[in-house]
Amino acid sequence: MAPGDDTAARSFTICRPDVPVPPALTGAVAAIGNFDGVHLGHRVLVESVRAAAREAGRPAVVLTFEPHPRAYFTPDAPMFRLTSLAAKEIVFARLGLDGLIVRRFDGALAATGARAFVLDFLGGSLGLSGVVVGHDFHFGRGREGTPAILATLCREAGMSCHIVAPVALGSEAEPVSSSAIRAALASGDVARANSLLGYRWFVLGPVRHGDKRGRQLGFPTANVMLPDCGLGHGIYAVRVRLESGRFRDGVASYGRRPTFDDGAPLLETYLFDFSGDLYGQEIAVEFVGYIRGEERFASADALVERMHVDAAAARAVLAGDQTRSMLG
Repeated sequence: MAPGDDTAARSFTICRPDVPVPPALTGAVAAIGNFDGVHLGHRVLVESVRAAAREAGRPAVVLTFEPHPRAYFTPDAPMFRLTSLAAKEIVFARLGLDGLIVRRFDGALAATGARAFVLDFLGGSLGLSGVVVGHDFHFGRGREGTPAILATLCREAGMSCHIVAPVALGSEAEPVSSSAIRAALASGDVARANSLLGYRWFVLGPVRHGDKRGRQLGFPTANVMLPDCGLGHGIYAVRVRLESGRFRDGVASYGRRPTFDDGAPLLETYLFDFSGDLYGQEIAVEFVGYIRGEERFASADALVERMHVDAAAARAVLAGDQTRSMLG
């Protein structure tokens, strides 16, 4: 069992938007934030909230918001989200927390001042007994609330408040951030992204019907649309969790299929040693390694020849991978 992964010893309660906080999470200590990626920096907040809750004898939870505030304020600007809410639920459930509270980010919340946010929303509506936030946490109307203001208001409300310092990795002490992970994925560097996340980055989605071209080429694929995904176009070694809970290794292409149609970006995954109908099933695809960039081939035969090479390369990458999985 990995550090922070003690879900065998506790239940995990999800409180979705517009649903009152359940008794199991009453008086919780909450780590607050967007947590896009739930990366190693976020994990420090999770460990801090677990420690604070344990000391106080209270439930330890994460409080996050949907939609992402950036999506609320700039709805027409595409946003590469590292983790959907469904993905966050999977990851948080593995980190030894008691629960996840999700609240709707809407006009009313955006217009709430810093004082009301703490006293009325956090302390009143949610009934929290304490909070844990990052050093750059801002809140309230116009982001008027700072960590220092939060600490003052929490004292007034009789709530504990813990401010967590930034986390850095590597010899150059690069800060761990969602932006750094997005940049790594945009260049296809899933190994770097996974090192900052502390687990294999994964996506979720239903398998959709395609043009069956992969089947015609001898490489039938499970196709998943990834809206507003900033992953670099190319070929990847992947592991796939099927709806049954079973795992399969594979090789995936994410891109526009320049040899054929240059269409909308699509994730096409060929599962090794598998036969069966996956249409309509929800699958999770973990990205383990980068094989090459997307290319245009002179013929379908040339593409098939390269696909055999890519599959062999993916098998080799997967055979040596020891990165943590959050999917079980």
